[in-house]
Amino acid sequence: MAADGTIFGAMLEEFSGAARILNLEPGIWKILTNPKRQIIVACPVQMDDGRIEVFTGYRVQYNITLGPGKGGIRYHPDVSLDEVRALAAWMTWKCAVAHIPFGGAKGGIICDPTKMSRRELEALTRRYVAEIIDAIGPEKDVPAPDVNTNAQVMAWIMDTYSMHVGHTTTSVVTGKPIELGGSLGRREATGRGVMISTRESAKHLGLDITKARVAIQGFGNVGSISAQLIGELGAKIVAVSDWKGGVFNEKGLDVPALMAYAETHDHSVDGFPGGEPLTNEQLFKLDVDVLIPAALENQITAKNASSIRAKIVVEGANGPTTPDAHMQLHQRGVFVVPDILANSGGVTASYFEWVQDRYGYFWNEQEVNDRLEAKMHEAFNAVLQTALKYKIDMRTAAYVVAIDRVATVTKMRGMYA
Repeated sequence: MAADGTIFGAMLEEFSGAARILNLEPGIWKILTNPKRQIIVACPVQMDDGRIEVFTGYRVQYNITLGPGKGGIRYHPDVSLDEVRALAAWMTWKCAVAHIPFGGAKGGIICDPTKMSRRELEALTRRYVAEIIDAIGPEKDVPAPDVNTNAQVMAWIMDTYSMHVGHTTTSVVTGKPIELGGSLGRREATGRGVMISTRESAKHLGLDITKARVAIQGFGNVGSISAQLIGELGAKIVAVSDWKGGVFNEKGLDVPALMAYAETHDHSVDGFPGGEPLTNEQLFKLDVDVLIPAALENQITAKNASSIRAKIVVEGANGPTTPDAHMQLHQRGVFVVPDILANSGGVTASYFEWVQDRYGYFWNEQEVNDRLEAKMHEAFNAVLQTALKYKIDMRTAAYVVAIDRVATVTKMRGMYA
């Protein structure tokens, strides 16, 4: 959160530091700190018991200078316009860092999906799409899954949009089922990007990844795939924690066994017999080479940053480190790979899905992974070289790269009046 208490204000603080380094022109500064379009819609739905509920939905297209808007849709009771606006801005910078031809967008509906039936969720999804349909499309704005949405929700969005335009349009969303034009490798892409960021960070610092000790907070899709792929590089995954508990093994955890255990134990590693119990607080204090926060935002704060002993922090989650904590880590020489770089593998694979849908030809999983490797390597090097050039941390460097790309194209395109 920023000093003004808003999430968007926090984004503006990060933006300002990088913009000053670039000596960004005042006019361009104003353009890049104002969302292009903010849509608020009312979505009436007839519930299973016959009553009518009206849900509020949002879609913010922050900046579409580089291409169509790109960003997820979340279903949550705490969704707000401030949150969606900030997330749309962060998607703008993430797509620019990844060097893919998308702008930034985000959507959300204020609802509690845990208290809704499948039919109610489908009805809500379809009504929401009908309300924003003029603003989305393969060349306008391409939604994706986010908190409490999934491949099934994307299938409903794709079908609703297709019914309105009169033909099947798979490229209107990404994160779809494979059978409906989804991409192989998409599920693993964010974790694969985290692995590539970890490997390249170790290479830059002269750390032998095969001897590295790694701790991971969060064992959902991102955390578990990161653990698996980093383990395959030869690194030792010594600790993992999640929403329920954690586990530590000095000699290294058996990651495939841990994944199988979590699958059958409420999606948690709590109680895994291959190590000792561990709390989140203890995990952050471990003497490890790499720490990967891959759970929730604001996990590394001014209170616990001083106890972190890792040489490298790779942000698998969105916003896991507060600005104060990041400053502490940077001053202590900890190499932090920011979320808009480290977890950009997901949106990069979404771009691949969109390309394949529009092309009408699909790549095998190895081709997807090879292309992701190339894009992540390019993005990491661009940010690293910028950090070295300006003698700044990787987070600020990522913003410098992103803002410079969007600002350059904004100036090239000129002002339409």
